[in-house]
Amino acid sequence: MTEADVRSSTPLRRRAQWGPRAAPAPRVRERPYYGWVVLVVAAFAMVGTLPGRTQGLGLVTEPLLRDLGISRIVFAQINVVATLIGAVFCAGVGRFIDRQGSRIVLTSISLALGLVVLAMSAATSVIGMLVFVTLTRGLGQSALSVVSLAMVGKWFRKRLTRAMAVYAVVMSMGFMAAFPLVGALVLASGWRAAWGTVGLCLVLGLAPLAWLLDRSSPEAVGLQVDGAPAAAESSAEARTHQTLRETLRSPAFWVFALASSVYGLVASGIGLFNESILAERGFAPEVYHRALAVTAITALVGNFAAGAFADRGSLRRVLVAALLMLTAAVAGLARVSTVAHVMAQAVAMGIAGGFIMVVFFSFWGRAYGRTHLGRIQGAAQAMTVVASAIGPMFLALWVDATGSYAAAFYALAAVVSVLAAAAMMVPIPAGAERSQAGVV
Repeated sequence: MTEADVRSSTPLRRRAQWGPRAAPAPRVRERPYYGWVVLVVAAFAMVGTLPGRTQGLGLVTEPLLRDLGISRIVFAQINVVATLIGAVFCAGVGRFIDRQGSRIVLTSISLALGLVVLAMSAATSVIGMLVFVTLTRGLGQSALSVVSLAMVGKWFRKRLTRAMAVYAVVMSMGFMAAFPLVGALVLASGWRAAWGTVGLCLVLGLAPLAWLLDRSSPEAVGLQVDGAPAAAESSAEARTHQTLRETLRSPAFWVFALASSVYGLVASGIGLFNESILAERGFAPEVYHRALAVTAITALVGNFAAGAFADRGSLRRVLVAALLMLTAAVAGLARVSTVAHVMAQAVAMGIAGGFIMVVFFSFWGRAYGRTHLGRIQGAAQAMTVVASAIGPMFLALWVDATGSYAAAFYALAAVVSVLAAAAMMVPIPAGAERSQAGVV
């Protein structure tokens, strides 16, 4: 064999020795984490609480009062009784979520709330209104809210603050669409037709959506929380799986829950009577509608800002900033005299609300863990529901006694400032303050 023959045969021998070059392994594309689907369903569920919320009832308050011939004080009394009784629904639903899972609970509550709203649209008496408002408060503002919040907390742990910021944005956009649509229906067809349409959306829309798309936890479908590979918990994470009894012994629970509750008191009182509050300052109803839209839009800004900061920082600082802005917004409402003042107050109220929303949605799971999250969020939600009942009654009695809202707003601003000081000093569980850097 010549040297040329050897050279020409070498590649053949190498190919025979090593064989053909192996094709690169196909790249496996990871599926998106299903928790984000659950998050969207949860946000829609929170929008579904509209008929049980003060802002939702505020859309039909004036035509309802005229239709049934009910005075403002009587309606405020109906509202406070209904809301206080409805707060009881928070306690029971948390236990059901922890034991039965959110899919069954969400579907059942959505269906029940829709049927109650349909029945309320046909109510003709004060007693009937009391019964149906109580049930919408209990099933909507209380039970459905707890389910919605717990759904996200069950699917996210290390990414909980980021997830709750996304949730808050989706939910806010839903409310921004729902409020003008329902308001337009009220103006075009009356409050009964509008309320009937809301009931049908719950029965034919939210309930089937919940059954088709919701899953109770990542473990129930063979996934890991946050979509990450299984890993041993750190000692800090293990300590944060607290029971409701342990949580109630934490001062931070009470400060954060009271701060959220007082915001609910302020927002519900202003939300139900905002048209008459601004009328007292000399503004037409159109200004009220514009301010409502501004508050909703700036709440989105607050959601984004709070989510971006709290994801790697301190929920305490977000809450303190929110309470300071809320103090200014409430005190400012007593002195607004131009449309610019009204819009500035609406901006402050919206951003503060957006901050508090992210804190309230994130704090319980981040500080106390997922195991008993339904019960813990149920307790916190019950406090906010009771506070939201007190807000309209407080303002209604105050204005009935004094003829003006102004002094009530100064008193509320003082209470909020005290809570801001408490939030600065209270010890915070380690899980609520730890850095989230590196979490994707």
